Amino acid sequence: MNTRVADHLTTVFFIIGLLSAGSSEHDPFLEFCGKWRHGNKPLSLNIDVSPGSGLVGWLAGLNVSANESSLSIRGRITANCNKMKVIPLDKYVIHPDTDFCLHWEPLLDQMMLKVGERNIIICPPSSPAQNCCTDLSNGANMLEAKYGIAKGRVRNDDITDKTLEGYNFEGQFTDCKKLCDLANQTSVKGFHDTEHPCAQRYEKEMKKDFKGGKVSTSGPKQKTSVSVDIPSALKPAMTATSKVSVTFFKNISVFPAFSLAVRETVRSEDAKPLLDVVEISVENEIITNLPEPVKISFDHEYIPWNLRRKCVSWDTHRDPLEVNWSEFGCKTKRKGSWHTECQCDHLTYFTVLVQLEPKPVRHLLALTAITYVGCAASFISCIGVIVFFCRNRRRTKEQSVAIHLGLALALALLSLLFFFTGVLANVGGEDVCTWVGALLHYALLSSLTWMGIEVLNTFWLVYMVFRPSPRPYVWYLIGFVLPVVPVGVLAGVGDFYGMSEIEQADKKDDPYRMCWMKLNEQNALLAHCFTTIALLAVLVSSGVVMLFLVFREIRTRDEWKQNRVAFLSIWGLSCLFGVTWGLTFLNVEPLSDFILFLSCFLNSFQGFFLMLRFCMMNWVRKQARRSVLGSTSSGSVKNHMLQTTENS
Repeated sequence: MNTRVADHLTTVFFIIGLLSAGSSEHDPFLEFCGKWRHGNKPLSLNIDVSPGSGLVGWLAGLNVSANESSLSIRGRITANCNKMKVIPLDKYVIHPDTDFCLHWEPLLDQMMLKVGERNIIICPPSSPAQNCCTDLSNGANMLEAKYGIAKGRVRNDDITDKTLEGYNFEGQFTDCKKLCDLANQTSVKGFHDTEHPCAQRYEKEMKKDFKGGKVSTSGPKQKTSVSVDIPSALKPAMTATSKVSVTFFKNISVFPAFSLAVRETVRSEDAKPLLDVVEISVENEIITNLPEPVKISFDHEYIPWNLRRKCVSWDTHRDPLEVNWSEFGCKTKRKGSWHTECQCDHLTYFTVLVQLEPKPVRHLLALTAITYVGCAASFISCIGVIVFFCRNRRRTKEQSVAIHLGLALALALLSLLFFFTGVLANVGGEDVCTWVGALLHYALLSSLTWMGIEVLNTFWLVYMVFRPSPRPYVWYLIGFVLPVVPVGVLAGVGDFYGMSEIEQADKKDDPYRMCWMKLNEQNALLAHCFTTIALLAVLVSSGVVMLFLVFREIRTRDEWKQNRVAFLSIWGLSCLFGVTWGLTFLNVEPLSDFILFLSCFLNSFQGFFLMLRFCMMNWVRKQARRSVLGSTSSGSVKNHMLQTTENS
């Protein structure tokens, strides 16, 4: 009993020592950095690392040295990793003086060398062994030289500014299995302040009657978790029994983000893996092209809908010394903002790579120019339409005129605010953007509402001819007052509107600023989905249905047989019903750039196209009145109402 208490206290004190070792002489999780001064000869990396004795208390050593043409790492400090290799470094090293960092995680038996901007995996992470080498401290250094390692430091503590041939580190083997068992209940810090560096490994024997199984992370309740569904097809057919191993890693900073899509390279500042990484392997087998995929379910923190996420695996065949995340062989199933399922047909390391910020917009300068010109043209056109309808309002008793007038007013306000939102964001700052963003949101909701009223009014004229249409003030209450409710609620709650930045693909340090909703925050993003996106989806779907109904109802009319009139009528109704806004939902590769330009052009010039529509329909109506066909085609009340809604 006393022995157990003593062992437990020893482990606790050892953890306390690990947690407080960041600024001490000893570093259980070694992070040694320096500047390699080399010549112009072909460069290479010499690796010679092997397992130590593995006995608790035995000494171990690590040597990091350099000369004119090579950087060497030698030592007997690993638990299982055994690697002896010479690696050419010409593709990694460019400058005469190259920065490098060597990371050693004993609880994962993991060693990584960062040379310049590249990460070379010397020993991949694995489950904890019984004993591991920790508490490495700087020993007797090598001699000063012209070529070698300059400005050596352990974490943030400088050792010397001189250029030395190499550095020696000494440590001893410790009972890491016991440490990891307790670390899963408390917290142990690794390099870069990663918590819980110990892995959880599960092994399952697969016999002849193996029908699959499920393995999940265990331990105290955490924010994230992972579960793996092992299919029955995983068992090799040629062996009677085999063993599958599932290892869960958490907060592994050794896995940098190198690939977010096939053949697409990104910086670690642009994307990162989830906190959880899973390794799946079968003993002495290479598993590929499974008929039934392995399903890996990640329960993670909230990921906004506008950030891309991809299930990826570590492509060890491409370059086993680098972490190359690849989408090949994996399918991604997004199950909300908190869950992602990966279905993969092979075995290796798996995770979900998440884009850190919304994807930079390509051709932003050209899109901005189109938007400015379109908004200016739409504003002027809407003012012209308003003047035209106001002057002719007394001459006609058509209630459609009041609805057209409301739409023109809403679009004029939207075009005006969108034209000046960039200027106000740069001049007024966050305080001004709070109000301008709310006004812009109101103008957009009002414009979409009026487009919906146009759809409803057309349906009323076509299918409810003998029922009187609602009074104009009812439409005005719906179009101008109703959008005040959601905007007022959001503005009253606060922190939904403000300055929004759109990053340019070619100038990432010079984003475009505008006053809008703070879509990078979860609450604002949800509000945007429930107000703007929801209304837009209803508008586009109802507009498309209404276009079909109108076309089916009056396609046999003589004037519709003229291609010019038919095209102008369909195009005009499309703008009137807001169908062009549906391009927002079609932003898919490889036509994303084309759709983005088309959507920007059509929607920013919507007021201008409406003016053309009203002018052309007014001209067509005058021509029809002068013809005999125009006078005889108005015999039916229904046809008369159809003609009225088209021409107005």
